[in-house]
Amino acid sequence: MHEPRVFSDVFARAKTYPQYLTTAKPNELANWQNFEARVRLSADQQQMLKGISRRINILVISGTWCGDCVQQVPILAHAERVCPANLSAGNASPGIALRLIDRDIEAAFASPFKICGGQRVPAAIFLNEDFEFVSLMGDKTLSRFRLLAQRTLGAACAVPGAAVPEDEIAQCASDWLNEIERVALLLRLSAKLRQRHND
Repeated sequence: MHEPRVFSDVFARAKTYPQYLTTAKPNELANWQNFEARVRLSADQQQMLKGISRRINILVISGTWCGDCVQQVPILAHAERVCPANLSAGNASPGIALRLIDRDIEAAFASPFKICGGQRVPAAIFLNEDFEFVSLMGDKTLSRFRLLAQRTLGAACAVPGAAVPEDEIAQCASDWLNEIERVALLLRLSAKLRQRHND
C-alpha cells in the first residue's frame, strides 16, 4: 500500500474524466460517450450525493480499451457532476474529486492494486481528504458479477457486443453509489475528521 504522499502525487498528475477521454482512440471514445449518455441516477441517489459532507477523492486505475471501464467509470463521472468538490477551496472541501490514470502508463503505482492476483481494471481507490486509503472497489460490482455468472455458468451466453440493458446499468450504478455512500458515512463518522472539523 502506498503512503498518502504517493497517492497525493499521483492524484495531482492524474486526469479528470474529460481529460482522460481525450486519450481514447476514436472507436474507444464512441463507446465511452454512448454509455455515459445512458447512465441515469435516481432522485434518491442524487440527494444522497448532494448530502456528502466530506471530501472523497476517487482515483481510478483504468484503460480506455477496457469494456468494464467503459460500463462503470461513467457512473462515477455522473456522481462527481452531482456533488463536485470545490478544489480551489482546499483538500477539506466536501464533495467528490474523480481522477483517472492509465494502468499501463502508471504501472509502478498500480502494481500493488491487484485483484485476485491480476492487474484488473477498473480499480477505484477511495481516499480521504488527507489522501489516506479508505477503500478499493473493482473490477466489477456485485450486480455485474451476478449477471456474468448467470450468463457464463448458465445455459446461454451473452452475444458479444450486445447492448447493456437499462436495468443492468441501474443495478451497476446502485452498486457504485452504495460504495460512495458507505465511504461518505465512514468519513463523516471518523473520529479524527470529526475532531478536525468540529462536527
